[in-house]
Amino acid sequence: MIKTDILIIGAGPTGLFAVFEAGLLKLKCHILDALPQVGGQLSELYPKKPIYDIPGFPEVLAGDLVDNLMEQIKQFEPGFTLGERAETIDKQEDGSFIVTSNKGTEIHASVVAIAGGLGSFEPRKPLIDGINFYEDKGIKYFIKNPEKFRDKRVVIAGGGDSALDWSIFLSNIASEVTLVHRRNEFRGALDSVEKVQELKDAGKIRLITPAEVVGLNGAEHIESIVLDENGAHRTIETDYFIPLFGLTPKLGPIGNWGLEIEKNAIKVNNALDYQTNIPGIFAIGDVNTYPGKLKLILCGFHEATLMCQAAYQIINPGKRYVLKYTTVSGVDGFDGTRKEAPKAVVKAIV
Repeated sequence: MIKTDILIIGAGPTGLFAVFEAGLLKLKCHILDALPQVGGQLSELYPKKPIYDIPGFPEVLAGDLVDNLMEQIKQFEPGFTLGERAETIDKQEDGSFIVTSNKGTEIHASVVAIAGGLGSFEPRKPLIDGINFYEDKGIKYFIKNPEKFRDKRVVIAGGGDSALDWSIFLSNIASEVTLVHRRNEFRGALDSVEKVQELKDAGKIRLITPAEVVGLNGAEHIESIVLDENGAHRTIETDYFIPLFGLTPKLGPIGNWGLEIEKNAIKVNNALDYQTNIPGIFAIGDVNTYPGKLKLILCGFHEATLMCQAAYQIINPGKRYVLKYTTVSGVDGFDGTRKEAPKAVVKAIV
């Protein structure tokens, strides 16, 4: 069983920043997320799109913001359980919690912070007969290990950043990459669209538009897909089919934990610390709701900060914490590192 001070459910920007704020209070964190990588929507939906409302960054790419947050929390050595969804929660006699994932991982924490963005993301699956049969038999909705596709034939369907970016990336790994989109136009970063055009012209990506995958073939593993091109059908042999049509947010099993829910969001006490109706369980970021709520990353950062202060009092009852600015106190990492501002030199000027 994994033991930690704070279990953070959700590895998006709010959840990641909560690790930093907890670390300043000497609290250890473990992060659980259903997606196979950190970053939440930023990594999965628009890693190469710029964000303009992060304080101190006139413009920052979503993927770069995730990288910076990971660098910021590295010294606090958080644990990660990725690709697993929070399934059940059991409150212990001492007020702590044991959360069990859909794969049986158990995490024991004094405090639980739900930072699941818009909820547990599930892939938008195309409406193709038999698609469920081929899941884990050649159909992948996420790319966790690109090496799995080395020297394989891959068909990617989609018209957004994920489809473009993975087509580009896998063109140097797979033996054959086919990108299928139902329109001729792509909704993605301009440089990605232009790169796909270059790779198509160089013969490294086969681009088929407008077209749609309407059928799947194979006995035990996917062997080919069926395309509909303006009403005409044709079959393309492949080893993998990767439909990348975005994610559907769902509150998932967390909705059955006895939390107060309003319009698929968790109600919290925003006048104090973003705690839910269950003491010891907090909700921060886009997953929560309260009067005047704004679904902005910077608001999530604020909520994470106040949540950690309240968590400190739960974990250290009666112990007073004196807030100090990091410019004064510095930052001591759990890995033995220390960051601090240069000390002033006292010297007379004569």
